[in-house]
This record gives sequence, structure tokens and C-alpha cells, in this order.
Amino acid sequence: MQKQPGTIRHLAGEDLTGKESFLAKLSHSAGTPQAVLPDDQADHCLYAIKHGDADGKLVDLDPLVPGAVQTAKLKGTCNPGDDLVLADESTAADAGKLRALPAAAGTYMLHAKAEEAGVDGQIVRIRAVGVRAITVAV
Repeated sequence: MQKQPGTIRHLAGEDLTGKESFLAKLSHSAGTPQAVLPDDQADHCLYAIKHGDADGKLVDLDPLVPGAVQTAKLKGTCNPGDDLVLADESTAADAGKLRALPAAAGTYMLHAKAEEAGVDGQIVRIRAVGVRAITVAV
């Protein structure tokens, strides 16, 4: 099996204009692969959008590589070492952003660790960890 490191291209399954550094997942339309933003906390977002575009246009995606330092758009604040999970996707403007693991009880999909302190809207350095569930019990 041959590996394909680096940027890949897929069609946008929705408007991804201006969504650089947001996380995306792979979906499809009638078997044709498409990149879309997450619509559920359980989504496995394996790509950071490098160059977004309109629905149906080709977009550039950087696969999240476990152990590699990459960047992502932040919702809220974070500190180095914080666990990062998907932001609340029910707020359309936040779908695809990462946030520090909330204190609220629930199961979240851990995507990365923060490599630096960050503030809302910042593109922060992250270290991808491979997507896995993390449960907060209160």
C-alpha cells in the first residue's frame, strides 16, 4: 500500500470559501468524494483545509498526521498541552474549529493537543493525536 503524504485535493461538498485551517471530514455524493465540515461531535475530521473554495470546486486538504505539528482555527482559548476537540458544530460559524476540552459532561472526539496558548479565532499550532473518544464525567 502506497502512502500519499502532503496536500490532497477533493471536491468541496459545501461552500468552504474562507475556511482555511478549519477541520474537515471526507464524505461523498453518489460515490464521489467530497470534503465537508463536521456536523456532529462524533465526526472524525482527518483533514485541515489548506485552500477552500465554493461547493463543487476542488479544495486542498492537509491530512492530520499523528505526532506532526500542524495548525487549526481555534474557538475560545487554549493553553499548551490542552486537549482539543471539535467546537460546537450547531453554530455554523464554528463548525470545523477546535476548542479546549469542555468541563461539561459528555463524550467528545479528541483530535489534537495545543502546542501554544491561543485566543478565539487564532490559527494555533497543534499536535495531531489521531481521533479518539474522550469522556468527561462530572
